[in-house]
Amino acid sequence: QVQLVESGGGLVQTGGSLRLSCAASGRFLSLRTMGWYRQTPGEQRELVATITSSGTTNYAASVKGRFTISRDNAKNTVYLQMNTLKPEDTAVYYCHSDRVLSSESDYWGQGTQVTVSS
Repeated sequence: QVQLVESGGGLVQTGGSLRLSCAASGRFLSLRTMGWYRQTPGEQRELVATITSSGTTNYAASVKGRFTISRDNAKNTVYLQMNTLKPEDTAVYYCHSDRVLSSESDYWGQGTQVTVSS
């Protein structure tokens, strides 16, 4: 079992910055690929960024160069630094952890709202 708790969302003006945090608890956290996804009403949840256990990162084209994902395994926390925010970045942001055991399913946090005003 893995629990994920997001924080750091809020309201920011266009061009501003926010840093999201995802505090994780559970087993084998350092082995898991962690990620951030986002969702707007009526739309499917979409990938924002992922980071593997070895630190390899992957970004959606829409955020590349503006967002940075990182992880601190000592603190069991994953971060998403979001710079140069745009109104189209407005969404609920979810932290995600993949499975490492065949008996598991993927894990999701409850989400944190990010609103970028124009």
